Amino acid sequence: MAKIPRNFRLLEELEKGEKGIGDGSCSYGLEDGDDMLMSNWNGTIIGPGHTVHENRIYSLKIHCGEEYPERPPTIQFISRVNLPFVSQTDGKVEASKLPVLAHWNRNNSIETVLVEIRKEMASFNNRKLPQPPEGSTF
Repeated sequence: MAKIPRNFRLLEELEKGEKGIGDGSCSYGLEDGDDMLMSNWNGTIIGPGHTVHENRIYSLKIHCGEEYPERPPTIQFISRVNLPFVSQTDGKVEASKLPVLAHWNRNNSIETVLVEIRKEMASFNNRKLPQPPEGSTF
């Protein structure tokens, strides 16, 4: 089966991101509409209900390198969050600690990553973790 070129793949993701994902709890789009390489993206996750994240909006930066989708994007939280896979120094998601990034395959997408991060927020181990004050950033 032929592999879809990087830019076609990212165009598909952009179109999907602009339409909104599922229930609207995650969204993403290009940081700069003139970015011809479609490398830098912004993402948003609305914290899952019945957790310490409820009613919080988390902003993230997403970078799709030249080898995307063969290699996972890099993800960095702008909003401060306390999760075991997020560096408390700079907000970078440590790929080796987040299964969707650690076991990446080219069928995954920016959407997959955001949805999985949100699921992790709602997981038993993370749903009650103390969080930094709302609105604080890295």
